[in-house]
Amino acid sequence: MCVILYKRVEAWLNYCPSLKKGISMYSQNEKVVYPGHGVAVIKRMLERKVGGRSTRFYELEFINKDMTILVPMDNIELIGIRKISSQKDIGVLFGMFAEPIVPHQNEIALNWNKRNKEYLCKIRSGKLKEICEIYRDLKHIEKNKELSFGEKSLLHQTELLLAEEIALACDIQPENAMHQLRNLAQKVQQQS
Repeated sequence: MCVILYKRVEAWLNYCPSLKKGISMYSQNEKVVYPGHGVAVIKRMLERKVGGRSTRFYELEFINKDMTILVPMDNIELIGIRKISSQKDIGVLFGMFAEPIVPHQNEIALNWNKRNKEYLCKIRSGKLKEICEIYRDLKHIEKNKELSFGEKSLLHQTELLLAEEIALACDIQPENAMHQLRNLAQKVQQQS
């Protein structure tokens, strides 16, 4: 009896590997955040043979890019794919702008390459808070000096990522989310 039950559980875990690893499953048409690229919709789930082994994938179609990718279900957590933030999370995000900026060490602050490396790691993490910190830091730097091409590009990327998620979480148009984000950053700059 125990052997039969064990085999059933084992078969179920093999069918649904995310249960074995503790990864939450996503459903078709659910919107998720893919680190560094923005919001995507899970169009379908499919199974393909890779290296002689059957692997299950999510097919992600990005909302604001003409791009579709396949992501192995087993790697969702490793990649950093996550659910869209809630309105409460967005409220916390807006509260971050009022927090004082932690100055970088002099060497890092003066060296764009080192700061850029740090920023790119934060973007790849996909964490909303870290992306917001980059945006806030770059807006603060912009207040004091003209940004380099790389800094402007990174500021634009973080602004797009934040606005896209804010729009979906708060059910507003992306242009309105961008406007709110810029207004908030401007108010904070005027106060400091």
